[in-house]
Amino acid sequence: MLYTQSTAITTRQTLTFAPFTPADIPALLPILSASPSRTCDFTIGGIYLWKDYFMYSRQIVDGTLFIKGVAEDNLEVPAFSLPVGAMPLAESLGLLREHCTSNGIRPLLSAVPADRLDEIRSSINVAEVSELPDWADYLYEIEPMATFKGKKMSKKRNHVNRFYSDHPDAIFEPLTTGNIPDALSFLRNHSTPSPDKSITADYDIMETAYALDHFDDYNFEGALMRIPDVGVVAFTAGEVIGDTLYVHIEKMDHDINGSGETMSSSFCRYMMERHQELRYVNREDSSGDPGLARAKEAYHPVALLRKYNVLLGA
Repeated sequence: MLYTQSTAITTRQTLTFAPFTPADIPALLPILSASPSRTCDFTIGGIYLWKDYFMYSRQIVDGTLFIKGVAEDNLEVPAFSLPVGAMPLAESLGLLREHCTSNGIRPLLSAVPADRLDEIRSSINVAEVSELPDWADYLYEIEPMATFKGKKMSKKRNHVNRFYSDHPDAIFEPLTTGNIPDALSFLRNHSTPSPDKSITADYDIMETAYALDHFDDYNFEGALMRIPDVGVVAFTAGEVIGDTLYVHIEKMDHDINGSGETMSSSFCRYMMERHQELRYVNREDSSGDPGLARAKEAYHPVALLRKYNVLLGA
């Protein structure tokens, strides 16, 4: 399939990167949907919510997406995502290495999924591999996340029971253009930037607001939890690729006991009803935030999807 000028993406055997725009999303979706890995970096949310932070730009060549940015562990170092798409990996990596050689750039790949390392090594010479421990994604089975059944989930289940005991009139609503202003108001009232927060936390607030303002441009589905006479107490949004739900946004009122757990389980049940093929939930990485890492571990992931920097050899 050839992408015309109307998509703002050209098809030719050179790499000349340009900024991501919402107009690119229809062309990107089929490519990202074919990614063999479950890491969040190969999703619309994983790209667009972080495109300014990691300075992403892109080009599609022969149905293959190339992304230029910076290393996840060092924003001063230019790096590239692993190419994904129709082109054989050996060919796409060779093209990327030629681009780096021509432009005096180290051929560094960042956020490479662990399950692609062997394929990379068999496709091209690799000089160095190093793990990115702060950026591993947390993967869960969706059914336990939807029901909180079993001994391991008893604390989460108790929080949900407490929430409904305290707020029996709580209302779950799909996120729509009609209630997005309420979610935005909640975000602004409960996400005040603080010196104690990380840079990524403040950036996340800004990008969440942008995503809500442009919700129809993204391939997202979401929901919110509302308590009458209180208002919105939590909201979430994500996207589905294959058998995995990627939860890109989770916000809750930490003063309302159980609001986060109730929102999370309700959203998983809602998405399972809409997408029968779902088996997993990717709740993404902790971005090096110890508190966020502990919160994600408390839901008992079935796997950590580890990522690496990979320096290509000559």
